Amino acid sequence: MAIDFSDISTFQDAVVTVMGLGRYKQGSGIGAAKWLMRHGAQLVITDLKTEEEMRESIEEISQWYGQYRAQFPDRTIYQPVFVLSEHRAQDFTDADLVVQNPGVPRESEFVLLAREKGIRVESDMSLFFRYCPFPIYAVTGTRGKSTTTALLGEMFKFVHAKTVVAGNITRSPLEDLDWLLEEKEPIPVVLEMSSWLIESLENVDRGPDIGILTNIFADHLNRYPSLEAYAQSKLQLFRHCKGGQKAVLNADHEMVRALSDGINCKKYWFSEKENAGTEGVFLREGKIICAVEGKEHVLGDTESMALKGAHNLLNALAASLAAHLAGVPAEAISRALQTFRGLPGRQEIVKEVRGVAYVNDTTATSPDGTIAALDRFAGKKEKNVVLICGGASKGLPYAEFGKKVAKTCKLVVYLDGSATPDIQKSIDESVPWMLVKTMDEAVRGAAKAATEGDTVLLSPGAASFGAFQNEFDRGEQFVEAVKRVKE
Repeated sequence: MAIDFSDISTFQDAVVTVMGLGRYKQGSGIGAAKWLMRHGAQLVITDLKTEEEMRESIEEISQWYGQYRAQFPDRTIYQPVFVLSEHRAQDFTDADLVVQNPGVPRESEFVLLAREKGIRVESDMSLFFRYCPFPIYAVTGTRGKSTTTALLGEMFKFVHAKTVVAGNITRSPLEDLDWLLEEKEPIPVVLEMSSWLIESLENVDRGPDIGILTNIFADHLNRYPSLEAYAQSKLQLFRHCKGGQKAVLNADHEMVRALSDGINCKKYWFSEKENAGTEGVFLREGKIICAVEGKEHVLGDTESMALKGAHNLLNALAASLAAHLAGVPAEAISRALQTFRGLPGRQEIVKEVRGVAYVNDTTATSPDGTIAALDRFAGKKEKNVVLICGGASKGLPYAEFGKKVAKTCKLVVYLDGSATPDIQKSIDESVPWMLVKTMDEAVRGAAKAATEGDTVLLSPGAASFGAFQNEFDRGEQFVEAVKRVKE
């Protein structure tokens, strides 16, 4: 008889396959595996990567299991079984539940096999949505979602110190679920949601209390057949919204406006321009003004914001509006705006050496992200950027990217990868370039070419898989290489 998993206690002794362990220590796969073991599930953890590739993740799980078993010797918990370098059909047909890592395509033959056999497929996020008793504030979009998530979390923390910030920001919300269930007073939960995580909620009859859509640009076209299909995946965040739940939308983004008709909950807007007749936030003479229910409130001002970059202004407006709608006082919103400086790997100024700034923008995995970074760091000095770019393809167009690079960059250092030939073709041949195999070689070449007043910018415009463990590993290698640049 199938287990309905309506109660967490029903995971005890259930056979569960975790598909895709991943390499983030608190990511979706590892977070799900720990939570499931804690609740007595019999786990099969399967990943196409080799044992050597997954060594750190396996050690993390194995050590956690040993420590937990020693701490609770009377509990019935099971040592997980690892199936690596392959997926086996029986692990998807004989399980009571499959928990799919968001990095695994929903069209995977093994996911489809489980569904055909009537086996339920969940994710760490869908499990959290099912069992979390407190308000959920979810942020999605192509760009800015991590920064908006983190900033909104900081606003909440001035009022609720225990606020949870998790999701695509590299922390599974299941890491926090059990202690949340013990809390008597509501704790805000702020989640960054990729399109893949949103897809995993299709059978969960719950929407976020407030959902934020920052923008939509071409991305992940190696996984979606078209930009329209990708955009529709973002809209699924609002599919199960019910009375009283709200959407916070970007009024300055044409595609977001066009898609808003498909959102049925109450809509609020954020914009750099004053939008008469709409409820939301906008700018007026450098002040962040919130106009809701016929009343205006000043939530902060742009001059005192610690977060720099024109693109971050809209992120700040989105977070401010969501915080206000959730009842966060204006004083707390303003304080967060004055103190939050951003996240690592997002236009992060790592160091300045002999008048040259080194910037880590490793999370720019699409051409639009790199264009935004060039808008910020290309100064008045003509062609003052040495750009490190390239990597794995996501099927994206690079025409506008190439035009921007030709106007702003004195040298392009290409990281090897499947997207790199397309990037190179988009850039005028007159722009000097070099192709490298390692990040250390890239930084050494960039440092040699850069002079006082220049910026060495890692902003790949492509994915990281293949040459690096993930985009954060790519950024960490850049930071370490910069440390070796002679003062």
